[in-house]
Amino acid sequence: MNLNFQGETTKLPHTWSVCVGAGRANEGLRADWQAQLRKVHRECGFRYLRFHGLFHDDMHVYTEENGAIHYNFQYVDQLFDALLEEGVRPFVELSFMPEALCSNDQTLFWWKARVAPPNDLEKWADLVGAAVEHWLARYGKEEVCQWYFEVWNEPNLNAFWSGSRTQYYDMYRATSRKIKSIDPDLKVGGPATSNYVPDSRFDGDVEDVSSQMTFQVEDLDSLDWHGVWIKDFLDFCAGEKLPVDFVSCHPYPTDFALDGYGESRGRTRGKDSILKDVLWVKREVENSPYPNAELHLTEWSSSPSSRDYSHDYLPAAAYVMRSNLKCAGLMDCLSYWTFTDIFEEVGAGPKAFHGGFGMLNLQGVQKPVFHAYRILHELGEECLAQDEGWVATRKNGRLNMAFYHYPESYGATVPMSMYPDQTVARQCQDSGEERHYAFTVAGLRPGDTYTLCLLKRDAIPVVLWNQMGAPVSPAREQTALLRRQGEAMERTVYTVDDQGCLSLEFTAPAWTIGQLI
Repeated sequence: MNLNFQGETTKLPHTWSVCVGAGRANEGLRADWQAQLRKVHRECGFRYLRFHGLFHDDMHVYTEENGAIHYNFQYVDQLFDALLEEGVRPFVELSFMPEALCSNDQTLFWWKARVAPPNDLEKWADLVGAAVEHWLARYGKEEVCQWYFEVWNEPNLNAFWSGSRTQYYDMYRATSRKIKSIDPDLKVGGPATSNYVPDSRFDGDVEDVSSQMTFQVEDLDSLDWHGVWIKDFLDFCAGEKLPVDFVSCHPYPTDFALDGYGESRGRTRGKDSILKDVLWVKREVENSPYPNAELHLTEWSSSPSSRDYSHDYLPAAAYVMRSNLKCAGLMDCLSYWTFTDIFEEVGAGPKAFHGGFGMLNLQGVQKPVFHAYRILHELGEECLAQDEGWVATRKNGRLNMAFYHYPESYGATVPMSMYPDQTVARQCQDSGEERHYAFTVAGLRPGDTYTLCLLKRDAIPVVLWNQMGAPVSPAREQTALLRRQGEAMERTVYTVDDQGCLSLEFTAPAWTIGQLI
């Protein structure tokens, strides 16, 4: 491939660096969590952070005593102050329900998130209003008007919302009107629904599991997948004259559905499913009564499980790079879930590596996906050329390239490998053909040097951890070795010749990711 560094460029939007996810608000009060956020912000560039549980009882924001309502935002202040001091803004997910406002006792997760609709919509709206007014007073309008206020999380799933679609719409009406009554420039949106489906299970007021089609076909990509509630939600809001500044949903490339025997199993779609899903929701928004609404995909990963060993292996990093580059500029953000394994939905991680969502494990070891986001962030925004497996950009007068080798023969998204079994993750990483890359880049400054950095499948921390015997809690010396392994990449230096040409040639095993800087 011949490239000219002095050639015309197109814009490469860094939608991958806009937002990232975390587990719950209270975890953000931990020193190690904040240290890891500092690292991913500085090296991966994330500007917003989204998490659950801002109004959960462990944040102590809402109590009632003898008929009197008490608001207390001290814990939230501590968290938001820490974020903003680091240069990260909150993408405010308005959840979950304080116990005193719950209409039933249903909970979720080890930490018992309360997922009931409010027993009093006016009290809920007043809580939201009090929080927003507090943030405006503390941080100022100029700051808070750059935040996003997302109403709840995945209300189409009974696990996350024990009410109906109608009850969610009622809550969105009350919440959005309250926020806009305080300041019309504040940004509010939803519906924050879960992964796409190929059937009508969410077409009614509550989920109808009998209509699930996932296990009726062998080829999932033969089905017509669509987002959940998007069109209906936008039509409802238009009919009620409600504000929708942004639309949000979660395009995980998987589906957990009943298999016909009463069991729920996960299946994974094709590697291009994320691109198809983004294009689908983009069309829906453009053809809706809110064509100018921003599009924020506020959760996404190779799977929605925090016990999926694929998150610890190299193929997930290649999937992340491929998906983000395919979708760049089609939406306002594609928010990876999550930056850290300090994440307790089903309790603390049982081992140092357990398939957690994070880019960093509990001990702060960099997983391959961390490198994927760092490499993407370090790209320039002037794109010289791009094709399957690579992109070339111009940044600060220098060439900057990124590479990922997602094998052409592998048509699916990276498969799930559920804890404690790493077999599927290992088999996926060991599969696939190698690829030869060759580039000649003209128009560079003679004598300049460039470094090719490659991350290959045998040189990742989880492999070393297994060689150590998979210790639950690695010794301090082992942790230091794992951290060094997490930072290491194979490096080769190239020099631009006297004619201003750089010749770059290398062979990459399947799933390799890398950069030229």
